[in-house]
Amino acid sequence: MDETSMAAALELKHLRCLVAIMDTGSFTDAAHELGVSQAAVSRTLAGLEGLLGVRLLHRTSRSVAPTATGMQTLARARILLAGADELVREAATGRTRLHIGHAWSAFGRHTTEFQRRWHEQHPDTELRLIRHNTPTGGLAEGLCDLAVIRAPVDLRPWSHARIGHEARYVALASDDPWARRRGIRLAEIPGRTLAIDRRTGTTALDLWPEEDRPEVEYTHDIDDWLAAIATGRCIGLTPQATAAQYRRDGIVYRPLRDAEPSPVHLIWRAHTTHPATHTAIALAAGLYREDDGAPRV
Repeated sequence: MDETSMAAALELKHLRCLVAIMDTGSFTDAAHELGVSQAAVSRTLAGLEGLLGVRLLHRTSRSVAPTATGMQTLARARILLAGADELVREAATGRTRLHIGHAWSAFGRHTTEFQRRWHEQHPDTELRLIRHNTPTGGLAEGLCDLAVIRAPVDLRPWSHARIGHEARYVALASDDPWARRRGIRLAEIPGRTLAIDRRTGTTALDLWPEEDRPEVEYTHDIDDWLAAIATGRCIGLTPQATAAQYRRDGIVYRPLRDAEPSPVHLIWRAHTTHPATHTAIALAAGLYREDDGAPRV
C-alpha cells in the first residue's frame, strides 16, 4: 500500500484508540473510556500498526509502553485529533478558540490584562491558557496552538517570536537571612543550594564559572520547586513572572541585581499556524513594551 492509500485508510478511531490506551494505561480502561469492548481496542490498535507497518506499543501482562515510533505517532495523533475536534466545534458554534500553553506562569503580571484585552478586542475567538509541565508548554504534545517559553529550549524546530524580557529574581524562605535584603548578587549564589527544575526551569549552571557553581537540588515542577524553597534548604532563581504569579506564604522574592534578563518567546508550529497567532504576538509584545522595566513583586 502506498502512502496515499495508507493515509486514506487511516481513521480517527485508530488515533483515538492509541491515545486512549496511553492516557489510561491499559486496554481495559481504554475500552471503558471509548465505550467499546477490549477486543475492539486490540483490533483497532492492530489495524493501526498493520496500516503503518510498525509496532507502536510494547505490551506485557502488566504494562503498556510506547515504542520510540509510538511516541512520535502519539504526539502527531494528539495534534490531528485536536484539529478534528476544533473543526467540529467551530462548525457547530461559529467561533474559534485559541489555546496558549505555558509551563509555569503564562504572561506573568501581564496575564490578567492580556486576557481582559483579548476578550474585549476579539470576542469571537475564545482564549484558553493551559499549564503543561513540559519544555514546550504542551505545544509538542499537541495541547495548544502557541506556547509561552522562558526555558532555554532549542527554538529551531518552531516558529517563534520574542515578545519581551523579564528581570530575574531570587526566591527565598521568608525567614532566610537574605529575605531582609533589597537585592542579591549573582556571585553570592554559589554559597547556597539552588533548586532547579531540569525540565522547564529557566536557570542553567553556565551562569557561573565551572569552578564556582552552586550545589543543586533538582525538582520536578513548580509546586515541588516552591516546596523545596519554603523549607529553607534551597533558594531559587526565576523570571519576574513567577514572582507575580506564585505568591506563597513562607516565600519571598528579591531582585537578582546583576544578571541578564530572561527572554520571553511565543512559539508555534509553522505548518499549522492558528489564524490568531500574530494577533496574540502583537498584543503580548505590546504589553511588555508598556512595562517600564522597573522590578515589581
